[in-house]
Amino acid sequence: MDAKLTLSMDSSIIASMKGYANENNSSISQIVETFFRNLLSSQSDKRNISPLVQELSGIIPEEENEKEDYTSYLEKKYE
Repeated sequence: MDAKLTLSMDSSIIASMKGYANENNSSISQIVETFFRNLLSSQSDKRNISPLVQELSGIIPEEENEKEDYTSYLEKKYE
């Protein structure tokens, strides 16, 4: 079920987005809805990433890395 949403933004952005939507056979509403769907989807994807993949991709802050001592050892070894 569709519902209305009122957004306020700079008029030059609205004009540019109207042109963009027209060039892409879309509407601003469709573009905003797609953006929100992608935003929500990417957030739920982050919650489903295993801890190992998070560590490998740099998502986990360094202070939480249990292998910090080993990393320091390797950095000193290969200076």
